[in-house]
Amino acid sequence: MKDEFPDSIIDREAYNRFDQRDTVFAKIHNDREAPFYHQGMYDQIKQVIDRKKGYSSFQLARALGGWSVYDYFTEAFQVKTPNDSNNIMGKPVLDPSEDNPKTLTRELKRSALTYGASAVGITKVDRRWVYSNDRSGNPLEDHLTYDYAVVMIVPMDAEMIRTSPKLPAATASAVSYSRMAFLISCLAEYIRRLGFKALPMGNDGALSIPLAIDAGLGQLGRNGLLINSRLGSCLKICKVFTNMDLVEDEPLTPPLSESCRTCTLCSEACEVDAISEKPSPTGKAACPSNNEGITRWPVDHYSCYQFWVENGSDCSSCIAACPQTPQTRRQ
Repeated sequence: MKDEFPDSIIDREAYNRFDQRDTVFAKIHNDREAPFYHQGMYDQIKQVIDRKKGYSSFQLARALGGWSVYDYFTEAFQVKTPNDSNNIMGKPVLDPSEDNPKTLTRELKRSALTYGASAVGITKVDRRWVYSNDRSGNPLEDHLTYDYAVVMIVPMDAEMIRTSPKLPAATASAVSYSRMAFLISCLAEYIRRLGFKALPMGNDGALSIPLAIDAGLGQLGRNGLLINSRLGSCLKICKVFTNMDLVEDEPLTPPLSESCRTCTLCSEACEVDAISEKPSPTGKAACPSNNEGITRWPVDHYSCYQFWVENGSDCSSCIAACPQTPQTRRQ
């Protein structure tokens, strides 16, 4: 398995595969000790809706509508082609015109960009980034049988993100998630139609940010997110695991964003001080949803999500404040 992260970032002795049940979004339902146990993001929205600018019922409905493909097209995240289809014609499984890894890689990347990826990178599947269990506690050992991860980024609307924590920013995030579901379902089907296996994933299955770093798509930022050279953190990440023989991309070095060492704008923008202002990264955890054994600027995801609950919607203020967020809208 690939071993690209330097020892300064990952402590081999302390690091273990992360359990998805330890993420904030899983702890909402499975951890009675969590301060936000059974508290949904929209539970308090009626207390703020139509009472201040940026929180109208129309804006909330627009944000909720943006989630529809991601939330309801659950077959976008399945290992097999969906059984139900609106197409009345049968579809063939093809033999690739060429089986050279360079050709397969070139055509796969062309397809990903056609389906809406802003950028795409490829890396061998590092087993350390695969969740040990899913949110229901099911082991994910089958994920380790795939050879390559095709990692893609989808841009968010930077102008809308800059309204954070108001609802237009939530709409930008929601729409990007639905575009992400569309993208991985299309690319997975492309791979299957050439006779290879494909497992499409959003935030589930494996840690997206380390895979994106391995695939050369960016570096880890102070805000705990991927920093891409063109989009900053104004993006979402998705991936497709496959057994197609591909050519890897080289990760950037160092894995941590050097510009984040002296910039604290995201920390200053966070209303609950969830982001470290210290100049140097650390291996210490900030909350129970941080994994051990990683040197980074840890983010207190508990405080972050608690603010989401109080805000009545998600927050992207750290992205909005980042100087690497695009200054003009990118589609």
